[in-house]
Amino acid sequence: MLLGGRRLVNGESVSQRSSEFPGMAHACIHWFRKGLRLHDNPAMMAALRDCKELYPVFILDPHLYNNTCMGINRWRFLIGSLKDLDCSLRKLDSRLFVLRGKPEDVFPKLFNTWKVTKLTYEYDTEPYSLSRDQTVTALAKEHGVEVIYSVSHTLYDIDRIIEENNGKAPLTFIRMQAIVKTLGPPKRPIPAPTMDNMKENHEKNYAIPTMEEVGQDTAALEEEKFPGGEQEALRRLDEHMKRTSWVCNFEKPHTSPNSLSPSTTVLSPYVTFGCLSARTFWWRLTDVYQGNKHSAPPVSLHGQLLWREFYYTASVGIPNFSKMEGNPVCTQVDWDTNAEYLAAWREARTGFPFIDAIMTQLRQEGWIHHLARHAVACFLTRGDLWINWEEGQKVFEELLLDADWALNAGNWQWLSASAFFHQFFRVYSPVAFGKKTDKNGDYIKKYLPLLKKFPAQYIYEPWKASRSIQQAAECIVGKDYPHPIVQHEVISKKNIQRMKLAYAQRSTDAAESPNKKQGVKRKSTSVIDMMIKKKDRKK
Repeated sequence: MLLGGRRLVNGESVSQRSSEFPGMAHACIHWFRKGLRLHDNPAMMAALRDCKELYPVFILDPHLYNNTCMGINRWRFLIGSLKDLDCSLRKLDSRLFVLRGKPEDVFPKLFNTWKVTKLTYEYDTEPYSLSRDQTVTALAKEHGVEVIYSVSHTLYDIDRIIEENNGKAPLTFIRMQAIVKTLGPPKRPIPAPTMDNMKENHEKNYAIPTMEEVGQDTAALEEEKFPGGEQEALRRLDEHMKRTSWVCNFEKPHTSPNSLSPSTTVLSPYVTFGCLSARTFWWRLTDVYQGNKHSAPPVSLHGQLLWREFYYTASVGIPNFSKMEGNPVCTQVDWDTNAEYLAAWREARTGFPFIDAIMTQLRQEGWIHHLARHAVACFLTRGDLWINWEEGQKVFEELLLDADWALNAGNWQWLSASAFFHQFFRVYSPVAFGKKTDKNGDYIKKYLPLLKKFPAQYIYEPWKASRSIQQAAECIVGKDYPHPIVQHEVISKKNIQRMKLAYAQRSTDAAESPNKKQGVKRKSTSVIDMMIKKKDRKK
């Protein structure tokens, strides 16, 4: 099928020009963005077809990679991933070229300098990425450069899922499962390129930056628990896949939010940065499941990948997905603006040890268990502090190694009971929830060593300890550790009533606006759509 000068072939978008010159030897750029790996990289393999010179490129786009939205742990993971990728490429007599600047400024120079005739990249569904890729594609056309992109960051082509659901994003996991069932299993991953595929290139410039060069002070960095890179991702995947019984019995809700070592795979950062292909993960799990009794979605490991697909699909099919206003599925809540509360939550100063320990782990390590995310997200929003989920979304984007635009926005809407999950009366206790899996408070003692001498009876509620117990613990509440920022038992009940009013208002608004139907059929915006519109405008 030909759309706007592009054909879709096996999930790959190809310019019309490639069919006109099938034997042409190209000078090719493969543009690495999220897919920081060689395995299961169909766009890179497309670059290698009829290629006389390959330039693997990564661009430090200031819109995405800056010290406002990226914390030090994410920077370290990214740079580690780039070093690993460069190392893998060098084994194939190639290398990674790292540049800085806006892609629309960088590419015209590269097209001219390297006499480029083909550009390939992995398809990205985020709004900024779609707009950026439209701009770069137009520039490529002006320079006579063929553009090819492939779907490999997700299990499925997200636009196809929306198409199968009559042009709408499915709003429940059950509906999502039904749609992907009709599509069949995901495509199998493809192998990494070999020496036979590669062409030698030894240009000396374009080195990977150091942490200092991107403005990071590494003096206070903790031990790196999750090093970035494809090789580390595949090593960790291999280790987990050896645990057949654990993989087959895995049920996410039964894992612990406050275990001293992770109770889940922690492969999410590697999937987020594209060091590990989601399809490779899926099919490795399928191999382990084969012939064994195993758990099923939504709680299984396959289920976790489908949840990722669910939020990616929602983010494409729902306008203004990362915001409350203008988001048709998001309940409009009159959140408070309280800079003091927000700072206390972000800086682990709420006076609730379980919450503060989680936020400390997040800042130190860049990862927290998904149920720990539930606890702190509920606390910030509908549970206690009544602060807009968009503020929490920003903090997670900065600090989480696995910060992913679609999943971050979707999960914050879920946990604040703004969309997808509507049982707003179910509130996580900042005291009782942690006790379920860690009565002695060992997790708190690890991340808040100031409290480690408190008896287990008071470790979750140190303010209830007598003055003599606090003195014996060498920690006085109100001096060494803060008093609770709110009275949970009181404020949580008040906030349930506030959510009740927000839901009632939503029902009223829906009744008064019969033309605004939730889930109305819409065509998702894709690179192809953008190109068609641009072509029509030129006419």
